[in-house]
Amino acid sequence: MSMYDLIIVGGGPAGAAAAVYAARKRLKTLFITSEWGGQSTISTDIQNWIGTPSISGADLAKALRAHVEAYASEWLTIVSPALANSLSTHDDRVEVTTKDGKNHAGKALLIATGANRRKLEVPGAAEFDQKGLTYCASCDGPLFADKDVVVVGGGNAAFETALQLLAYCKTVTLLNRGTELRADAITVEAAKSHENMRILTNTTPLEVLGDKFVTGLRIKHADTGSEETLPIEGVFVEIGLVPNTAWLGNAVDMNAVKQVKTDPRTGRTSHPRIWAAGDCTDSLYHQNNIATGDAVRALEDIYMAAHRG
Repeated sequence: MSMYDLIIVGGGPAGAAAAVYAARKRLKTLFITSEWGGQSTISTDIQNWIGTPSISGADLAKALRAHVEAYASEWLTIVSPALANSLSTHDDRVEVTTKDGKNHAGKALLIATGANRRKLEVPGAAEFDQKGLTYCASCDGPLFADKDVVVVGGGNAAFETALQLLAYCKTVTLLNRGTELRADAITVEAAKSHENMRILTNTTPLEVLGDKFVTGLRIKHADTGSEETLPIEGVFVEIGLVPNTAWLGNAVDMNAVKQVKTDPRTGRTSHPRIWAAGDCTDSLYHQNNIATGDAVRALEDIYMAAHRG
């Protein structure tokens, strides 16, 4: 079994950025990914990927792959498609086992496996995904300028999405399943200060309506049992992320929702040979540009650690 200086797991923006930097720094690196591009592959038009005013998720994935593959050499070995299945740690190395049963050893590991958006499971949600229903306001929000939209969720991510949309949408209605709002008070008050903002508590979505694109959302008010159809053109779902960290077992410390805990200065985890970056971590914000920056910072620390011995 070959020993690598570094194993990177994940083919989204974080993993790709780290792979390019690792190869340029001549760390003997193994790059493992089951797919390329991360969560944004489903987006039809990403307008905040710095350096590209507009790019589809599919084209972003192709660009990330091409950039990494351009550095494939004696310093960078790419294993794809391959799914990391388990992780074991030792005093002098870590070992990643892929689903095909192969073991890969490295002196260091960067976890960049990202997360998946928790899906809205009501009739019409799957049918109108990327046809008016979206899980990424940062990617798709500006496409809904001057339209009436709904945000589903009551946490900080939902209210931050609402605040972003309030800058250009005609109206924003936020649906919160319970009575209590889970976002911090300052963020809630900032949203409430907008005259085109409406917050509905004890309210759940029942069905996404539309033809070719979303035209409405049928909802239910739990306190009265009544139903209502909101005439809207956009549904933004912010009901949480599911980090792709189950394969890690108990190798590193995680928070209650299984995000990897990291040192925000370095990206290092609770294990001295393991770093993490991007949406699989407990970072306060999760976006493509942030993930790449987190990964580069972690890679710089991995490089320094390698040269400190």
